[in-house]
Amino acid sequence: MSKVLLVHAKGGPPLGHVLSRAAAKSQLHLLALSALPPSVAESAARLCASVVTPADAQRSDLVSLIASHARAVGADAVLTFSEYAVVAVAEACEELGLAGAGKASALARDKRLMRRTWQERGLPQPEFRPVATEADLRAATGVLPFPLLLKAAWSAGSTAHRIIRSPHEVSAAWQRSHEVMAESAQLGYAELHVAEAQADFVVEQIVTGEAADWFDEPGWGDYVSVEGVVADGTFHPVCLSGRMPTVEPFTERAGITPALLPQDAQDRVVALAREAVDALGLSNCGTHTEIKLGAGGRMWLIETAARFGGAMTVPQIEEVFRLDLVGMLVDQLLGRPVDWPVEARTPAQARGAAGSLVVLAVDGRGDAWPDRRVWDFPTVSAGVPLSQGSELSVVEESSLADGSVVPVYDPAAGANTMAALCLLSAADPRTVLRDFETLVDALPQVLPAALPEGAAI
Repeated sequence: MSKVLLVHAKGGPPLGHVLSRAAAKSQLHLLALSALPPSVAESAARLCASVVTPADAQRSDLVSLIASHARAVGADAVLTFSEYAVVAVAEACEELGLAGAGKASALARDKRLMRRTWQERGLPQPEFRPVATEADLRAATGVLPFPLLLKAAWSAGSTAHRIIRSPHEVSAAWQRSHEVMAESAQLGYAELHVAEAQADFVVEQIVTGEAADWFDEPGWGDYVSVEGVVADGTFHPVCLSGRMPTVEPFTERAGITPALLPQDAQDRVVALAREAVDALGLSNCGTHTEIKLGAGGRMWLIETAARFGGAMTVPQIEEVFRLDLVGMLVDQLLGRPVDWPVEARTPAQARGAAGSLVVLAVDGRGDAWPDRRVWDFPTVSAGVPLSQGSELSVVEESSLADGSVVPVYDPAAGANTMAALCLLSAADPRTVLRDFETLVDALPQVLPAALPEGAAI
């Protein structure tokens, strides 16, 4: 039986989903660079032939660690679904002579290299400058038009994003972004392989999206993601995911499968995603390409990742399009034949719709809740009226325990201040969108109020 080494770190699809699908395809071995979520520890022991947690996962020789463990278990394939381990796993696969994302993996991870590559190809994207010091940032603000977005080159989940509207905000933005990257590293949300990655930044022009020019009804965000895969160097689009509007600065609130775009618009979006992925020269990996949608059909590339979309994107695709992306990727890496889509699936081919909502302490306008609340999913499930036939669940491994106080939303920390991740299944994308709007409006009313600090229970 074929053997697969799964390298686990923070981020990506729920680990429980990944384990069950990968174990169905091979003898599975787990190398955990991050602590296993308590809710999946038992299933990991049951599904995996071995589970190893190294004493020091954030070590400079991470590639050697992965490669040596792969040799020890006799792995025929090594993979990860975490943004923070993509480069290390790709380099380990190169060392082992196994199929993987390839030598170009860093181009899909380091936003500076990614943007430079696209610039050389003449692909549409915001104007940008790589910045390594506050002086670099100040110089960039003299040539790029305000407002600007400062982002960490190796971050994910909108972490350490800061909007800069004038030269007076440069120092504060630079300092806060560095603080957030340090805080994220303590939580395990940081690049695991590249030394000093926390010091690398890029600043870029904020382009103006116009969702109304792309969608037939209001409520959609002004960008989409193209989910896909590269198999033996060939890009295969799978489908498009839509969004609700982001929370300032650009924190994602919800992803919806499928995106309800007209066919001609979807075709143009997929064509740009194909150019973006092809430019990076990847070999074998999932892809997740975000594209900003502007007025008059304009588009700008936001970023591409050499892994599948995070949160519940992969389970949503499986539910809606009956595609087991985890199992298919395992087969691909093991050299088995896989029937990858030739063209992206469309809303007309979907069986219902699914979406994931990140619970943040902000209302539909992006304003902070007026008071602190306690996360309690049973209260939400019972107290929020959803559409007939809609089913709401909570992703336990990505959520705080019931009874936990919902964190105050921090724009710089992004998804680090989420309280929970909810999954909604419904009849169609419109219903998912409307139900999410209902949820967002209802949460600060239906969730129990948090007791003041020091108050007796």
